[in-house]
Amino acid sequence: MERRDWHDRLRALLPGRVCRLCGGPGLEDMDLCAECLADFPFNTCCCARCGLPLAVPLAACGRCQRKPPAWQRAWAPFRYEWPLAALETRFKFGADLTAGQLLATAWARLPMPLEPPAALIPVPLHRSRLRRRGYNQALELAKVLARHHHLPLLARALQRQRATEPQTALDARGRQRNLRGAFAPGHLRGPWPEHVALVDDVMTTGATLEACCRVLRGLGVPRVDVWVLARAAAPHGVGGLRGQAQGWPGT
Repeated sequence: MERRDWHDRLRALLPGRVCRLCGGPGLEDMDLCAECLADFPFNTCCCARCGLPLAVPLAACGRCQRKPPAWQRAWAPFRYEWPLAALETRFKFGADLTAGQLLATAWARLPMPLEPPAALIPVPLHRSRLRRRGYNQALELAKVLARHHHLPLLARALQRQRATEPQTALDARGRQRNLRGAFAPGHLRGPWPEHVALVDDVMTTGATLEACCRVLRGLGVPRVDVWVLARAAAPHGVGGLRGQAQGWPGT
């Protein structure tokens, strides 16, 4: 029996919440126990500009100093490592929306380290991929964060107007080429806010977020921050912008 099937049967038999990782009693408001939550890879030492995990915290890592991103600040509370990565894979590729709810709840429990934006904007999916997957993982996370922090959610402010290849199959430069012209303004009633935060699940090279930010900055939005659930560590060679990122997760 697969672990997920075992968990579902156990949850049906026992009262209360059950930890999705170890099967023990969960916390009052999530299917995760305190011990497994403490094992989450918190991203406490990182670049303030892009969230890249570092040995010591910096206002800007070497890459951000050489080529500053289009956004101002990043909030990436977790590193893309086990056990969070296992839950994220179930959420993004396994149609496990309860895993996504758990991850969003764990994120929302943390204090916001940045100035609150005027609104949240999820990174959009192209309609063909949305049709296949059935949901946008960035929007599902943004719903929980917007509700918890009492922020407007502009779910249709951006649109993905061109279908692109999966980013996981491309290196850093390939990801940038893949996203040229992919995003455009969506449907927004009223003026654009002066400060927004883009929401996504995982940042790898940041190419997707960079492309979205450039659209927003071109529309006159003065400040764009990025909020991502998890930040992938740079593999060997990426620090030199060579971007050998085959099999790298996310965007």
